[in-house]
Amino acid sequence: MTVTIVGSQLGDEGKGALVDLWGGDADIVVRYQGGDNAGHTVVEDGEEYKLSLVPSGAVRDKVGVLGNGCVINPRTLFSEIDDLRERGLDPDVRLAKRAHVIMPYHRRLDNIEEEAKADSDLTVGTTGRGIGPTYEDKAGRRGIRVGDLLDPDVLRQRLEYVVPKKKALIEDVYGLEAGEECDVEALVEEYTEIGRRLREDDMAVNCGDFLAERREAGDNVMFEGAQGTLIDIDHGSYPYVTSSNPTAGGAATGTGVGPTVVGQGEVVGIVKAYLSRVGEGPMPTELKDDDREEELADFIREKGGEFGTVTGRPRRIGWLDMPMLRHAARVSGFTGIAVNHLDVLAGLDEVTVGHAYELEGEERLTMPATTERWGECEPVLKEFDTWPEVDWAAVAEEGYDAIPDAAQDYLEYLSDELDVPIYAVGVGPGREQTVHLENPFDN
Repeated sequence: MTVTIVGSQLGDEGKGALVDLWGGDADIVVRYQGGDNAGHTVVEDGEEYKLSLVPSGAVRDKVGVLGNGCVINPRTLFSEIDDLRERGLDPDVRLAKRAHVIMPYHRRLDNIEEEAKADSDLTVGTTGRGIGPTYEDKAGRRGIRVGDLLDPDVLRQRLEYVVPKKKALIEDVYGLEAGEECDVEALVEEYTEIGRRLREDDMAVNCGDFLAERREAGDNVMFEGAQGTLIDIDHGSYPYVTSSNPTAGGAATGTGVGPTVVGQGEVVGIVKAYLSRVGEGPMPTELKDDDREEELADFIREKGGEFGTVTGRPRRIGWLDMPMLRHAARVSGFTGIAVNHLDVLAGLDEVTVGHAYELEGEERLTMPATTERWGECEPVLKEFDTWPEVDWAAVAEEGYDAIPDAAQDYLEYLSDELDVPIYAVGVGPGREQTVHLENPFDN
C-alpha cells in the first residue's frame, strides 16, 4: 500500500502533522522532491521537532528516504540527524545515490542572483538555500550526485569541471570575489569525508530498487511532498515557484517507483482552512486591502503561528481559495483531503472563502494558466456562518460530531466542491489534536 501526501496550496499546509498521524501505519516515509527549503514541524509526546530535510516519519522510528528528486545539503542533513540523536532518537535515513547535492557555491549563487533581481518584478523570495541553482546544474548535466561522493576520483573530476564555471560566474558576471565555496581542494576534502560517513553508515541506496524490495516484502510506503501545488515548477504560479514537482506525479519521478504504483494508492491533499504564503507572487484572496483586513491577517498569523519554519519570515494571509484547490485536486488526482488549522478560524467576526474568480467579466472556477492572468483575477467571495471557540482537545477526543455545526458546514462545502471525502481535520498542532475520520492505509 502507498499513500502520497501532497500540499494543495502554497506550502505550509501542515503536511508533517498528517505524515506523523498516518505514519504509524507506514514502514517507510519517502521525500520525493525539494531540499532544506521545506520545513515540517512535528509534535510528538509534547516535544516539538522542526525538520527541514529529514523525513517527518523519523520521529516515529520509521525508515526515512530522500529520493532522487531531492536536492540534499549534507551539512543540514547531518546536523538534523545529530540533533535528533542528542534528543534520544535514532533516525534511520537513506539517501538516493541519484539525488543531487547542494554545494556551497549553489548557496552563494542563490543569494547573489536573488539580490540581483531585487529591483525587478522577478524576485521570487527564495530561502537562499541553493535549491534553484542545484536543480539548474541537474538539468544542465553538471551536478554532483550522492553517488559521486562515494568515489573521490569521480568527485574531483566533477568539481574540477564545474567549479571554474561557478567562479567565473561570480567574478566575471557579478563582479564579486569568489571565496571558499570555489576552492576545489577544500571541497574535495570535505565532501570525500561526507561520502565516507555515508558509506560507513550504509545510507546511500539505489532508491527505486530499495523501495521495490521493501514493497515486495510487504512494507507500506508513504510518499511525502514538500511545499505545495502552487509552487510546483510545472503547475504553479511560475516564476514564483520552487524548482521541482511537489504534485503527486513527482512521487514517481522523484523516487524510481512507477506511476501505476502511486496511482493505485491513495493521494491525500492537505488543505489549510485559510491561505498563507511565503514569498512573492499573486494571491487573489489576500487580506491586505484596508486596516481591517490587515488587522484580521495579523490575528490569524499570530494565532496560527504563520511564520516560516526554515526562515522565520511572516507569511502572507488570505481566505481559502477554491479555484486553487480545484486545480490542485485535478493535477494530483486527490482521493481524499485533510483540513488543518480549522481552530484558527474560530471566534472570528467573519469567515469567507474565495469560491471563484472574476476575470474580464466572466466567472472562473479554476486558475488561468499564466501567473500574469492569475494576478488579474478578482475573488468571488462566499460568506459562511462563524463558529465559536470551543475546547478543541475535547473535540479531537469526541470526534467529528463535536465540531461546531457552522464549521461542519464549511468542511462539507470543501468536500462537495472537490468531490472527495475528508480523512482528517486538524484542530491543533499535536497528533492527538486531529479529528481522525479515515485512515488512507485502510482503503
